[in-house]
Amino acid sequence: MASVYTTLAIIGVVLISPVLMPALFLVGVLYDFFNSELPPGIDQPLKLHLFHSLMITAMITGKVMQKLRICNDLTVLRVVLVGIPPWRDSKLLIKDLRVDEVPLRIYQPKSPPTSKRRGILYFHGGAGTFGSIRAFERICRYMAKKCNSVVVSVGYRLAPEHPYPGQYVDCLSATLYFMRNLEEYHVDPALIIISGDSCGANFAAVICQILLNNPDLPKVRAQVLLYPGLQGLDFQLPSYQQNASVPMLFRKLVLYFCFRYLNKEPTVLEDVLQNRHVPESMRRKYKKWVSADLIPDEFKTRGYVPPKPASYKPEVHEAIKEILALTFSPLLAEDSIICQLPEAFIVTCEFDVMRDDGLLYKKRLEDNGVRVTWYHSDSGFHGIVAFFGYGIFDFSSGKKIVDSMVNYINSL
Repeated sequence: MASVYTTLAIIGVVLISPVLMPALFLVGVLYDFFNSELPPGIDQPLKLHLFHSLMITAMITGKVMQKLRICNDLTVLRVVLVGIPPWRDSKLLIKDLRVDEVPLRIYQPKSPPTSKRRGILYFHGGAGTFGSIRAFERICRYMAKKCNSVVVSVGYRLAPEHPYPGQYVDCLSATLYFMRNLEEYHVDPALIIISGDSCGANFAAVICQILLNNPDLPKVRAQVLLYPGLQGLDFQLPSYQQNASVPMLFRKLVLYFCFRYLNKEPTVLEDVLQNRHVPESMRRKYKKWVSADLIPDEFKTRGYVPPKPASYKPEVHEAIKEILALTFSPLLAEDSIICQLPEAFIVTCEFDVMRDDGLLYKKRLEDNGVRVTWYHSDSGFHGIVAFFGYGIFDFSSGKKIVDSMVNYINSL
């Protein structure tokens, strides 16, 4: 079905491109120009403007094509973000397979192993609604070669066609398959790393928590979380306020994709942005873990103003209560779970609405005696590693993030 939608999207774009595409791109450029904020210090702002304009154009085109009943509005965005396939790599063995209907792509160095290798599971980003194995092909190949590791890229099925929480089920199925077949891939059971970026980092954090209930499986060596989104409790944290209009992910866009991911109409989006979905009892309970007071002062210097408390609305909570569940908000797990988790490598980016989620999870892990290696990109933005490996089209900060991740994995 996905390939049918993709074909329809491509045909639709071809049909409307001579007339509408220039106009739609102009709309995307104008939207970016009038709505985006690129603070001083962000990596390569002109290039970021261009890519953000293209993303907005893809979203607008999708809306037009949905109105014309050609395809789902997310289809164009998915096609655009797949990117350009890389050349064949003579140094890697690459195998595709399916496990419980979940596509996997497995990367292995061709050179014969001198000892058992690390095993890395990678869950890609994309708000659970877009992204793919192909879109993150370059980063997975790079890890396989630079870390001399077996990398399993998981093509979990996308919402809303594959309903939430099916994405976690898919990631867990892939993880269990890999852990039960380590001998086949010459992987050391003591060196399993679970990783991901953005929502994929959320999935990685959740899977690490779920696996604590299965002592018969190998213990995860480390979790690698690149600019993770880890909570749906507070959308007024300093990073959400400071980076509300910074590409590639506006604050409102976070909530828009959350609603699409959960297959809900965004009728209460503005109320959720004001945290009106959180009961007072829950707000008090989790304040010790999710609060602007826990964010170091150096991250509040870019004009953070503490928001006025907003009154709770039960109907808003009922409409979107799923974002407060542990499968969506692993930051809210009890200390009895957090203290058992594997050590972590956490990346945060200064110009990212989700920066503070990573900072808060770092603190929670450290407070519970879990070792954390932290890399903060002073010029990075959300989604930056998706451009990795594209030569003149990538970002230097993204390359530094990936190399810091590789160095960490090689240190294990």
